[in-house]
Order: sequence, then structure tokens, then C-alpha cells
Amino acid sequence: MANSASGIAVSDECKLKFLELKAKRDHRYIVFKIDDSGHQVVVEKVGRNDETHEDFANNLPPNECRYAVFDYDFTTNENVQKSKIFFVAWAPE
Repeated sequence: MANSASGIAVSDECKLKFLELKAKRDHRYIVFKIDDSGHQVVVEKVGRNDETHEDFANNLPPNECRYAVFDYDFTTNENVQKSKIFFVAWAPE
């Protein structure tokens, strides 16, 4: 059963991997794609914690759309370590 307004379902693996990234910080990023049937979003690639933004960008295809999440670590001006999760809708020109 689809669980989004678009009618495309999100696989259980997508939900599990996202929770691992969000709660446990097990992954640096996750790249998702719509499966060949066009009915479900599935996990295409999971980035290890030691991978960089450049590694993430290199795993986005040059001619196809993807969805992704990226866990970005940074230091504030007050020298505080922070992390933000960004959602990416990749649509190359």
C-alpha cells in the first residue's frame, strides 16, 4: 500500500536505515531511488560514517533523479559540535 500523496510506497528498509542514521548515527548518508516498477522508494546506497560530502556527491548519478539524506557535522562560531540531517531531492540538468 502506498503511504505518500504520490501513491509511491516507501520500503521498510528505507525507514529502518533512516532511523539508524537519525537515532544511532550509524550512517553518513543514504541515497534512495524509485524501483524499476515505479511503485516503491528503495535504498540504493548507504554511506559509512567515515565518508565525506564529496563521497556522497560522487554517489549521485549524473543523469537520473534521486532522493537522499545527509548527516552533516559542523562546528558553530561558539565552538560547539553540531549535526544536521539534510534531505536532498537530486535532479541533475
